[in-house]
Amino acid sequence: MTARGELVLRRDGAQFEIISNGVFLMDTRDGRSERLLASAALAGRQAETRVLLGGLGVGFTLAEVLRHEHVTGVGVVEIEPAIVDWQRSHLGRFSGDGCDDPRVRLVCADLVGWLPSQEPRGYDVVCLDVDNGPQWTVMPANAVLYTDAGIAALRRVLRPGGVLAVWSAAADPDFEGRLREAFDGGVQLRTVAVPRGEPDVVYLAART
Repeated sequence: MTARGELVLRRDGAQFEIISNGVFLMDTRDGRSERLLASAALAGRQAETRVLLGGLGVGFTLAEVLRHEHVTGVGVVEIEPAIVDWQRSHLGRFSGDGCDDPRVRLVCADLVGWLPSQEPRGYDVVCLDVDNGPQWTVMPANAVLYTDAGIAALRRVLRPGGVLAVWSAAADPDFEGRLREAFDGGVQLRTVAVPRGEPDVVYLAART
């Protein structure tokens, strides 16, 4: 049990699943869209790059970030200490043992409360994957991240030319509209087909 309820790591053969309060969150079977979250946001970057990951998950996104040759620093904000512990004990191979990389700084904190304390323009890329999407948050308090105020808080920590990448289990036209209002560099959608039917979506929003 955690302060937010029951959090379970379940093994299914060679794979793992993370379940929160009985709701499936993620597993280790695929990871294409989680990797895309990082690779699309980092595409074309040639200068030193600092990345913020909101949510550690099973580690696919972190592994992809660390593959990029120009990444010099990665801040990872994860609210659940258990998920960090599972990286050390069961899930490290999915992140390439990324938590031990000297470029990585792990912070156990609620991203919603942590963001306002950060200096503006500290990151070149922000990858957000703390929920199943704007319409399906793990905790009710996370809903603010997808509002105008939450988007502004995420944009605030991006440097000019930076990119916000947001993972979602489904498209959300209202959220896309809010991104387009906030980001003057344009918004793109990338989709990844998944067996359940509706594709995973990665939103990419750029600031000038």
